[in-house]
Amino acid sequence: MGNKSALKRFPELLIFIAVFFFLFNSPVFADNTAGADLTELSIEELMNVTVYGASKFEQKVTEAPSSVSIITSEEIKKYGYRTLSDILKSQRSFYITYDRNYSYVGVRGFGRSGDYNGRILILIDGHRINDNIYDQGFVGTEFPLDIDLIERVEIIRGPGSSLYGSNAFFAVINIITKKGKDAGWIETSGEAGSFKTYKGRLSLGHKFDSGMEMLLSGSVRDSKGDSRLFISEFDNPSTNNGIARDSDFDRNYSLFSKFSRGGFTFEGLYASRTKGIPTASFGTDFNDNRNRTFDKRGYVSLKYEHRFDDYSQIMGRLFYDIYDYEGTYVYSGILNKDIGKGVWWGGETMFVKPLRNDHKLTIGAEYQVNSKQDQKNYDKVPFTVYLDDKRESERMAVYLQDEFTILKNLMINAGLRHDNYYKFKSTNPRLAVIYNPFEKTTFKLICGTAFRIPNTYELYYEATNQKANPDLAPERINTYELVYEQFLSDNLRMTAGIFNYRIKDLIHQHADTEDGLLVFENHEEVETKGFETEIEGRWDNGMKGNLSYTYQNAKDAQTYEWLVNSPRHLAKFNLTVPLVKEKLFSGIEIQYMSRRKTLAGSRTDDFIITNLTIFGSTLVKNLEISGSAYNIFNKHYSDPAGDEHIQDVIEQDGRTFRLKITYVF
Repeated sequence: MGNKSALKRFPELLIFIAVFFFLFNSPVFADNTAGADLTELSIEELMNVTVYGASKFEQKVTEAPSSVSIITSEEIKKYGYRTLSDILKSQRSFYITYDRNYSYVGVRGFGRSGDYNGRILILIDGHRINDNIYDQGFVGTEFPLDIDLIERVEIIRGPGSSLYGSNAFFAVINIITKKGKDAGWIETSGEAGSFKTYKGRLSLGHKFDSGMEMLLSGSVRDSKGDSRLFISEFDNPSTNNGIARDSDFDRNYSLFSKFSRGGFTFEGLYASRTKGIPTASFGTDFNDNRNRTFDKRGYVSLKYEHRFDDYSQIMGRLFYDIYDYEGTYVYSGILNKDIGKGVWWGGETMFVKPLRNDHKLTIGAEYQVNSKQDQKNYDKVPFTVYLDDKRESERMAVYLQDEFTILKNLMINAGLRHDNYYKFKSTNPRLAVIYNPFEKTTFKLICGTAFRIPNTYELYYEATNQKANPDLAPERINTYELVYEQFLSDNLRMTAGIFNYRIKDLIHQHADTEDGLLVFENHEEVETKGFETEIEGRWDNGMKGNLSYTYQNAKDAQTYEWLVNSPRHLAKFNLTVPLVKEKLFSGIEIQYMSRRKTLAGSRTDDFIITNLTIFGSTLVKNLEISGSAYNIFNKHYSDPAGDEHIQDVIEQDGRTFRLKITYVF
């Protein structure tokens, strides 16, 4: 009862504390690169660009204990990215699978169909976005933050459990939002695209003389989707000859606020999305546009950061989060509701202290109360309840990291974190040896472990065709990686690396041979190995681009079978070219993905997708305009389907268009 009483007062308490502290000024937390436009830096200047998410403090990318990529707001504009999934699939070793409901991230050969991105940790300004029921990390149109509010995206490859705990399995994605001064006093944006897709945004941003910065933004998006989507598996008269009418719609809205004064930052986010399901997943009635999912995600957080004169740093954060999911599924005309409701709150604190001139020690602790982890499933008429499960839990963690400079050109970054969940405990180390034999050459040898606890859905969900398994154990991964970074000239930088991952106790859903019910169990061991390379170029005339290739071989460690939805080859090419200096640009992307195995054992075709964006800035004062064509050669391709689908593959969209206009008053 005590937790519930405190929970009711927690949002009001956060707001009160935020307003109180904004009345006073405090020392500003230093950040030498956050405001810099990374697209305007030379290759040599990129050596000093910093990343936050790799170690939870600002450090040079070349000193980060992982392979890092940074995507800026300017790149988002020039390539016409619409969602976080667009950003991720443009990066080496990442790929996206879309089942026309949610988007799923694959990394270095592991991309299980129908997974909820629980093995990727998504952060917004360091705040965890994965929910407390499904561990879902949103990346598609369900991602709660408007893409226009992103200042940059940090992609930190490899295990991050030594700092972040569960879900930081394959990678950590940290989204840095814009500041109030970056948005302009009033900024409006409107866009229109294929499938009757429309979006509008209004943002207010300002930095006041008192030092306080404000950013307020609201967005609304509506898409009819493919109004006549053909699915061959339902091609018979009883199911409308395989045509799903008006069932692919996608509607969402998002509200975001950010206030900062001195070292304090108050942030709030509230968003929802309703998505039609045209694929008749889970055996639902085909061509019934009542099949849909509704996701609502929100949080408020108050963070304090301060840097002392000796470069020591302190950070503290309080947060309150909610997540609501409601699935509407129609079975033989009967409306079924699938519900998930999550509420959690807590705090974290971290202290960074240089010791002498050769150590930089980081100590941190986290505490989180999951006051609501509820799941329910029922038929509306006749009213029949299949599941009504209510849970509460908590987690605590402490971590320690030491950045130890042995020689001027040799550094060791060692970290260790212990997590104590409601029924699981896990301790995870990470060790990185970073060596600079020459000024423009860096080698990184990285090894570590990570884990993912079974989520509430996997442990306790049961319905007519599925049973619970409260005896699940956490998944564990051991990783080894060697990274080589080389500045080849004033214009070129190369990154290359080899990696080896081994996953134990992988949680997998399958049909029980005794009763035929679906159940999650720990019984798989997976190994993935490969290499990746990337060349990035920047020239004085404003042209920028990169070319990457990844080879990944992911297989079952016992049967040596090729994993489902695991392409062996990925190739990416990105190039922006100034058509009119500093005013008009073209951005072109070419993405190749090789064949993938499906659940039925067949193979998807390999494909090449080409996207083109023309972006104009300052052609007219305070006006930005862009036009994008995606899949411009109308390539037909498909993604492997999950267990919940009758079809083996899900066909993706052909050629689509978008026109976008942004004006700052």
